[in-house]
Amino acid sequence: MANTESAGSTADAPPVRYRVSGMDCAKDAAQIERAAHSAGVAPDDVKVSAATHIMTLNAPEARLPDIEKAVAVTGYGFDRIEGDGDIPPNPAHQDPAYRRALWIVVILNVGYGVIEMVGGFIAGSQAVKADALDFIGDGAITFLGLLAIGWSLAWRARSALIQGIFLGLLGLGVLGTTIVRVFEQTAPDAGLMGLLGMIALVVNVISVLPLLRFRKGDANMRAVWLFSRNDAIGNAAVVIAAGLVWWLGSSWPDLIVAFGIAGLFLHSSWSIIRDARADLKTAA
Repeated sequence: MANTESAGSTADAPPVRYRVSGMDCAKDAAQIERAAHSAGVAPDDVKVSAATHIMTLNAPEARLPDIEKAVAVTGYGFDRIEGDGDIPPNPAHQDPAYRRALWIVVILNVGYGVIEMVGGFIAGSQAVKADALDFIGDGAITFLGLLAIGWSLAWRARSALIQGIFLGLLGLGVLGTTIVRVFEQTAPDAGLMGLLGMIALVVNVISVLPLLRFRKGDANMRAVWLFSRNDAIGNAAVVIAAGLVWWLGSSWPDLIVAFGIAGLFLHSSWSIIRDARADLKTAA
């Protein structure tokens, strides 16, 4: 009887929306949803959009404090959106200094992503190309956030849909060339491959530094850390693959890492497209 009453109250409660700060990919959305599930929220009652960074929650008002506490453990910021109107821009984005810091992040990510992509072709490394794609994707997501300040939910969803399709095409390109390399294996330049991976680690650290002065509390600090850590894992994988290529004289370590990064990237791209379509339906 208690479960029936709980289910009924959840069904009757209007959806509650939160703006999520600190997200940069679909993996973050999935992590937040898992945290909500740990608080007893059913899978169909929580949705975090990888396109517009909005969490929609179907739960009784009395349960919200416990759910908010559970998702706060992820380290991202959650600001409740009052009313049913469109979502106002993030107040932090109104700070000119903060916006300049974000522009620095965009330039560093996209700029080094292009450099690393060229370096990947020179080194003959698919893993470096895939890592470059991750840099370009991160920069594009941050750029979208800057560009879409003040836009309506519908227009933010449309721009995210275009971005998701574009990034998906890039990911398919890397995946396709990696598959071709399986049949035409040539060991990449391990030295250049490792150098590009190490520089990528440095660029990630430099990208975080401009944002540190704008952190507000442990949650936002943790979001910055998660952002940097997730990217650094990919960079470290490239460096490790370079060492294995040098040691084994084989291209397989490079190809395996490329498949892994490209697969995760394509999953994120599909999540952005799926969520953008859902957001468009909601806006309509």
